[in-house]
Amino acid sequence: MIDTTTRRADALDALRGLAILLMILSGAIHYIIPLPAWMYHAQVPPPAFIFNPNLPGITWVDLVFPFFLFAMGAAFPFALSKKIENGTPQWKTVLQILQRGVLLVWFAIFIQHIKPFSLHPEPTMLDWLTGLLGFALLFTMFLRLPQTLTVWQRAVVKCIACGAAVLLLAVLQYPQGGGFSAGRSDIIIIVLANTAVFGSLLWLWTRNAPLVRLGILGVLFALRLTQNIEGSWNHWLWMQTPVPWAYKLYYLQYLFIVLPGSIVGDMIYAHLHSPASENAKPHTGGMSILLGLMTLIVVTTVAGLFMRLTTLTLMADVSYAACAFILLSNEKSVIGQHYKQLLCWGIYWLLLGLCFEAYEGGIKKDHPTVSYYFVMDGLAIMTYIALSVVVNVFRGRRAAALLIENGQNPMVAYIAGATVVMPVMAICGIDGMIAMIPQAPWVGLAKGIFITAMVALLTSYITKRKWFWIT
Repeated sequence: MIDTTTRRADALDALRGLAILLMILSGAIHYIIPLPAWMYHAQVPPPAFIFNPNLPGITWVDLVFPFFLFAMGAAFPFALSKKIENGTPQWKTVLQILQRGVLLVWFAIFIQHIKPFSLHPEPTMLDWLTGLLGFALLFTMFLRLPQTLTVWQRAVVKCIACGAAVLLLAVLQYPQGGGFSAGRSDIIIIVLANTAVFGSLLWLWTRNAPLVRLGILGVLFALRLTQNIEGSWNHWLWMQTPVPWAYKLYYLQYLFIVLPGSIVGDMIYAHLHSPASENAKPHTGGMSILLGLMTLIVVTTVAGLFMRLTTLTLMADVSYAACAFILLSNEKSVIGQHYKQLLCWGIYWLLLGLCFEAYEGGIKKDHPTVSYYFVMDGLAIMTYIALSVVVNVFRGRRAAALLIENGQNPMVAYIAGATVVMPVMAICGIDGMIAMIPQAPWVGLAKGIFITAMVALLTSYITKRKWFWIT
């Protein structure tokens, strides 16, 4: 019998973990001798790796950030419903959401200052040690300290760590000249901070009215389509920002991924909190086919749009989706009906994105097109369904444990590669040994896989020890 009483969405953690580890892998692959173009961002192709905003298409690399944003949006009901159930006043919840945004901005600024490759293109021993020190300070600043400590004790520990971090930033110097700058930040985390704050607030105020949430998305869509009309108030509003290093309305276009994620999160939350059914066990053969169809949709869409076979991609996706829908229409189990509900939304967003594919010169991640947002929504839902089948139907939690544990501690995984794994490799001479191997594309790939694996294992260990960072 399928257990639907658990309050932890392991498949959602697995989706987040998959996104963060693939993000690390994509950044750890060396560019010395290029791999095939589909191993890199579609708009930064080999061999020159020069950004070309007019080049349409996507690769697997272009999935990882939107998948992470989607998983964040889907987690809103889990994080915020608990506060509501505990009777936390709304003003206090809003204050906590704003505090989270400030912490994420601080995280984005601090990590960009202490990454060894930010300190020097060819880091010295001091730069590697600075990265390790920065990780130690991050660990202290963001660790959820045990409740056995008093409020004052926890505050003192955090203040000491923050003070040490500020002192470190005050003495560091950079190749571009100068020292600390609020504008030197990790853009991925800055976007995350903006969408986390506004997405959380919108979910909180529309938690019982998802249609209102979609209506707000429609207003944002209108602004996105008209923001480039110079002289209009739309353009003026799009360009306004009181603190350009922390907020831009431009970043909020990623709510096209976060808010659909929050609607899916509502469905997952309701499903996991519904009573288990006597008829809860699905047909495993059908679920195997569903897993295959979800995988085919993701692979076909990415490969087809990369190769610019847009019509064939649309036809193939419609065929696979129709097969999945017919399969689930005959499924009477609770989880099967849940998958059918998710599939309908996944099909809608994917087809909407494919309908917009020709707009703005074809789908692109940079600069993000309308098609990109909606296609990513659809593919994220399909990937979630596939992971849920593995974890919840086939009892594959142990097989997916590494993804789940990294998804439960994503900030650790995000920064551990640059500030722990790579410094340790350099200090221990592993980098030097790799450099002695004749350069070939597989060497760069193998090094990227090794770094990603070390990050995954380190984060898994930290998670198992229940050393969770505030996210």
